[in-house]
Amino acid sequence: MNPPLYKTRTDLERIACEAMRERGLESEFSTAVVRQLAGITGAGSDGSSLVQDRTHLLWCSIDNDDSLDLDQLTACEVLDGGQVRIFVAIADVDALVRKGSAIDEHARTNTTSVYTSARIFPMLPERLSTDLTSLNPDVDRLAVVVEMVILADAAIGSSTVYRARVRNQAKLAYDAVSAWMDGKAAPPAALAALSGLDAQIRVQDGVAQRLRARRHAQGALEFETFQPRAVFDGERVVDIRQQDHNRARQLIEELMIAANTCTAHFLANHGGMSLRRVVRSPERWLQIVAEAKKYGETLPQTPDPLALEAFLARRHQADPLRFPDLSLVIVKLMGSGEYVVEQAGVAPVGHFGLAVRDYTHSTAPNRRYPDLITQRMIKGLLTGAPAAYSPAELGALSVHCTHQEDAAKKVERRVRKSEAALLLESRIGQRFDAIVTGVTGTGNWVRIFTPPAEGRLVSDAPGLAVGQLVRVQLVDTNVQRGFIDFVLGDTDHGA
Repeated sequence: MNPPLYKTRTDLERIACEAMRERGLESEFSTAVVRQLAGITGAGSDGSSLVQDRTHLLWCSIDNDDSLDLDQLTACEVLDGGQVRIFVAIADVDALVRKGSAIDEHARTNTTSVYTSARIFPMLPERLSTDLTSLNPDVDRLAVVVEMVILADAAIGSSTVYRARVRNQAKLAYDAVSAWMDGKAAPPAALAALSGLDAQIRVQDGVAQRLRARRHAQGALEFETFQPRAVFDGERVVDIRQQDHNRARQLIEELMIAANTCTAHFLANHGGMSLRRVVRSPERWLQIVAEAKKYGETLPQTPDPLALEAFLARRHQADPLRFPDLSLVIVKLMGSGEYVVEQAGVAPVGHFGLAVRDYTHSTAPNRRYPDLITQRMIKGLLTGAPAAYSPAELGALSVHCTHQEDAAKKVERRVRKSEAALLLESRIGQRFDAIVTGVTGTGNWVRIFTPPAEGRLVSDAPGLAVGQLVRVQLVDTNVQRGFIDFVLGDTDHGA
């Protein structure tokens, strides 16, 4: 049974801090960072003629309900012939976070913000990431703008990148915007208050859906991942909810993929190096083929994203209940994404999952260090300054950022397990409907539906198969270690 030590959100925060340290991530800012932060008196400013005035555009942000670190804004302009000009403004973090400073060194160490329900570990101090470098409503901010003309067939006709001043007119949230777009709710107050914004978002949504359709026609893969999130009432965990991937999230996702592609093209067209985000063609493709065969499907013997996407779409339609587990299997067999350095004129590795050849991370410099690296490289090209990073530096950073991003994901997964254990510890003895998610030589694993949580089946269970529906009983939890133990059937063991 659980030691009584772990009962509250504060306890989960302590577990998160321990997990950060174990993975080589810094959970706190140094005194040097605090000192530098105290010397920053306001948001970044620049009177250069290279900084264009784009404050008149109908900019808005769409993010999570509780997001305060606003990295990007979007706006649009309808053109003739079914074309649309899309503007994506990205916070100019480099204006205040200079390379080699104490704040930059902390960001370089962690390389990413780490998000747990108990506590967020921001890559940058909150005074920057949620205020002075955040694209907050009703304040002028420096930004890097990616301007794209999207053709009627969703191809990118042209694009340009420049520096600008922007002003967020409305801070919106995914769920509320999606409910409005789907006709299930009234428009959010911030949207309704601004004349013309509703039409702008409808246009952006239409563009995003065309971009999405085009990528899928080219073999972009659609997964459904299991990422539950704890809900707190003060110090108590009161629920765990699965985060839905709704239409508003798709809107931002597609426009950011397009902006990241245009940024990669900009760097390549100017003859510069770039820190690309890639997912290689799967080396374990034959194992993916074997997995598809279990469902009576035949995939080609060589990697084929179109065939894989068609298989996934059929499985999602045929069996949505089990699709998250199939998604996880395929994602693991494909291999993780990584950062690599690519030189203009060299054939790019590409991103197998997104079905794009040229792709870099650039749209979240408050949250990801690779995006800040890319921003410095862009600004250097725009101003004619020397390259911010040498090839050797970029090579070392690509390896480091890949490693630290993996460490951050492991911390987030670790804390999610502890959150679920904390919620369930008062329900030991209860029975749940579940699905078998893993059958290995070292143990069997199940996922219960309400609340969404995964655990180990500790009773003997011969003959189980992945995807099988079962009835399980909760017999133990360990919040510190994130363990949840079940037995099969209606046994009274542990009740």
